[in-house]
This record gives sequence, structure tokens and C-alpha cells, in this order.
Amino acid sequence: MEGSENDGNVTPIAKWKTEFSRKFQYFLDRSTPHTMERWLGTLAVAMIYVLRVYYVQGFYVISYGLGIYVLNLLIGFLSPKVDPELEALDGASLPTKGSDEFKPFIRRLPEFKFWYAITKAFGVAFVLTLFSMLDVPVFWPILLCYWIFLFFLTMKRQILHMIKYKYVPFDIGKQRYTNKKSASSSGTPRN
Repeated sequence: MEGSENDGNVTPIAKWKTEFSRKFQYFLDRSTPHTMERWLGTLAVAMIYVLRVYYVQGFYVISYGLGIYVLNLLIGFLSPKVDPELEALDGASLPTKGSDEFKPFIRRLPEFKFWYAITKAFGVAFVLTLFSMLDVPVFWPILLCYWIFLFFLTMKRQILHMIKYKYVPFDIGKQRYTNKKSASSSGTPRN
């Protein structure tokens, strides 16, 4: 075995890091199917961060940076993996007629990675609020207005892109197929 020769030279810190990494990955893998619980946990982490910023009455620049990062993640989450504008230049495009081939919507940033990145961002932002040297005095209403302006401008562009290329990044309203037996196959003979 390749790793067995160097096992004697492994430092305790490297061993602990490897073991921690394995356990952390195990818990991440176990949390994958529990979407609602993961997002509720992220909401709790976000609320703790908001309460920290409210209580301290500072760290608005960190909050602004966090908001820009979350907006960037949201755009990745709402965007298709293959951009139809670039695909149209290559000759391929999304189906627009019933006879065209169906292409499912595949996100540029999958839901799990979106959740994980947002949760990490709130955790890092919370840790940054523990260092008073990062509390830069700033007039926060200007930052808030600028972020709202960026949000609406970006969302307008994204929604126009969705309308132009006729894709919906959500499952809401899509037909779901279940494995229910119909009333005619419940054992009663048909005449």
C-alpha cells in the first residue's frame, strides 16, 4: 500500500485533520436528503448573525460583503449550467417548439452547494464580527440602498433572461408522477 510507508511519519495534527474531515463529510452526506432541515438550520445561523450585528450596532461593511456574496450565489442558483445565449452562437439552443428535443433545467450552482456556500458565508461573517478592527465606521443606509439597487437590477436582468429563453428554475407547478393505483385497477372487474 502506498500510504502505509508514511503512516509512522504522520503528525497528530494531520491525523486529527483527516479524521475531522472524514466525520464532517459523513455528516454532510447524511444531511443531503433533508433539504427542509438544512435550510431551517441555515435560517437559524442567519438569524444569529443578524442578532449579532443588531446587538453590536456595527460590522455593516461585512454585512454588505455578505449580501453581495449571497446575491452572487443566488444568480448562480437561478442560472442554467449552459447559457442559452452562448449556446445559440454555437447553433444549439433550448427547445422552443413541441417537436424540439427536451432539455431539463440543470443549475449552474446545485441546491446543495448553494446551501453549503450560504451557510459557510454566514458562519465566516459571524466569526469576522468577533474582531473589532473589522468594524469600519460607515453610513449603513447608503450601503443598504446600493445593495437593494444591485439586487433589483440583477434580478430584472435574470428574469428577462428567463423570459427570453423560456426556462423556469423552480419545480413549482410542474407535474409530479406518483405510484398510486387507479380506481379501475383496485380489484373490481370492468364491464
